[in-house]
Amino acid sequence: LGVLEDGNTKLVQDNHLENIDDGIALRRTGIGGLDLNVANANDAQYIVAVLVLGMALGQIFYGPLSDSIGRKPSIYVGLALFSSGSVLSMVATDFPTMLAGRLLQGLGAAGPRIVIMALVRDQFAGPAMARVMSLVITVFVTVPMVAPFIGQGILFVASWRAVFILLLASSLLVLVWFAIRQQETLTAAARRPLAAAMHEILASRPALAYTIASGFAFSAVFGYINSAQQIFHDLYLVGDYFPFYFSSLTIAVGTATLANARLVAFVDMHRMCSYSAWAQAALSVVYFAVTWAYAGVPPIWGTMAYLALIFFCLGIMFGNLNALAMPQMGHIAGIAASVIGTLSWLITVVFGTLIGQSYDGSLLPLVGGFAVLSLICSATLAWARVKHSPKLGN
Repeated sequence: LGVLEDGNTKLVQDNHLENIDDGIALRRTGIGGLDLNVANANDAQYIVAVLVLGMALGQIFYGPLSDSIGRKPSIYVGLALFSSGSVLSMVATDFPTMLAGRLLQGLGAAGPRIVIMALVRDQFAGPAMARVMSLVITVFVTVPMVAPFIGQGILFVASWRAVFILLLASSLLVLVWFAIRQQETLTAAARRPLAAAMHEILASRPALAYTIASGFAFSAVFGYINSAQQIFHDLYLVGDYFPFYFSSLTIAVGTATLANARLVAFVDMHRMCSYSAWAQAALSVVYFAVTWAYAGVPPIWGTMAYLALIFFCLGIMFGNLNALAMPQMGHIAGIAASVIGTLSWLITVVFGTLIGQSYDGSLLPLVGGFAVLSLICSATLAWARVKHSPKLGN
């Protein structure tokens, strides 16, 4: 739920960009226009950035809360906040109100995002946890890429406010389904009062390193989501075909997930992450040179091939990084999920927003961002490498 609307809103907020002669003009309609008095096209990126900021800040509370009152009640709190944020965004008449609603949505979405990690850790460990987390992260990454199709369909028949009606209905539906189908995984006897486990987590070099690496990996994706609409509309002039280009990368993520689900049974998870990060860095350095040679606008087929390879590498990394960060934290799974999630998402929102706001009418900021973040991620993974039990895949 936390990311479901990213694609929808991202499409709505800038959907009315059109080319006029050799320049780009913004028709100020919908979320990106006169309704909310948004003057700068780049400012519309804050609609996504504020949501992710809310997720980053909110995650620190849900883990201790879930360790205290249980997993299911904590998710109920998050879904309630998300629904409230959807209502506020739906009735917004100015940009600050919209941002307030999005922040509230992010604070609510942090609940399911964090507590689900604890739910998985309650029941799985090692390669088994990596397989489950791969599926979870695949949905998390794939849905905002598919969502523009939903947003496009809504805009054909209704205004942008209908997007938030859909989100409200979805959150309520998930609330009912979750209440009926999901069993509580934390017994009353295992619950503990709210307590800080920051020292234990931050003192663990593997947990800290894999958390930081995850943050930099997600930063690249967030930077892409922030600037993708402008890139495809402004540089490549794809018009109404934007959802097809934007969403086609889910094929690469899905393929990587299927491959990872098989590979984690007999291949070291750390090694797979390291190879993926280095491959992503090498690809980005090469394509940065290509982009520079084309004055910042390489052929679209080359860009799509590059992004497909990048997202395949990211698909390998996502589930494994989360699984590698959590194996020693089973006794404080909720708190650990909060600390790990908050730290990684703070990194994500800072660097992902920086990439998006660096958009200058070329592909150079995005590709350069991928290159730099991949190199940092690779270095962080090298720092994480210490001797661990082979069973944990470390």
